[in-house]
Amino acid sequence: MKIRMLVEMPEGSSRNGEAWPAQGETAELPTAEAAHLVASGVAEEVTAEPRPRRRKAAALEGEGEAT
Repeated sequence: MKIRMLVEMPEGSSRNGEAWPAQGETAELPTAEAAHLVASGVAEEVTAEPRPRRRKAAALEGEGEAT
């Protein structure tokens, strides 16, 4: 399960010998462990990566100009 950390873990804390992701970073964890972090408010589930937004200005460029 993919999660995003909502808090900064204490300095020096680790998970299986690896440092915890920083606040705002994502990590892939086993479902049970990730669900526990989400339930405790330490992390949130990442269901889908946000798509980049298209800029309307580029699409509208040239409209309204006299030729």
